[in-house]
Amino acid sequence: MYLTPQRILLAGATGLTGEHLLDRLLNEPTVECVLAPSRRQLATHPRLENPIGPLQTLLPELSGDIDTAFCCLGSTLKEAGSQDAFRAIDHDLVIAFAKRAREMGARHLLVISSLGADPASSIFYCRVKGEMEQALRAQNWPQLTIVRPSQLLGPRMQVRPVERLTAPLSYLLPGKYRGISACTLARALWRLALEESEGTRVVESDELRRLGR
Repeated sequence: MYLTPQRILLAGATGLTGEHLLDRLLNEPTVECVLAPSRRQLATHPRLENPIGPLQTLLPELSGDIDTAFCCLGSTLKEAGSQDAFRAIDHDLVIAFAKRAREMGARHLLVISSLGADPASSIFYCRVKGEMEQALRAQNWPQLTIVRPSQLLGPRMQVRPVERLTAPLSYLLPGKYRGISACTLARALWRLALEESEGTRVVESDELRRLGR
């Protein structure tokens, strides 16, 4: 069975994957409206609502009925500046966004996590992602889709030197460890949004590549 989302809430629309996903959503005739709060203004579109400001501030002000929510928020320790700042974005803000989306009527949440996410991990990044997943499960979503991409590939506004060096090598890795383009991930997210099911589904990177072909 397939559920066609009509009104979409999108967080992270200015990010690498979020930009691709927003473009896809706005070109889908079945999408009535995309509500995409962001810090900087997005290109205008007749079916786009774009409140401007910090997401933490905008969340309580968002209104309207939502069918499906996409969370493409994500940072790095270097970008965030500290472990506390990273957790505030990749854990706290994601959880707050999900809570508000549910309050607005969303029944399906799709969220970008990470390869290796595990609340018991000794690696801080993977542990925070795992704790985020754990907290979302506790919200008891009718339908929760957690995607765990490997290294995301594609041009970014902010250059990440380490990713630039490792990107070519990531294409050589096997299975779920192989890099995935942000465009492919966006296509996979949309396809997953159309699937109607119950409970939580975790989708690893190799399956995401297949779905996003």
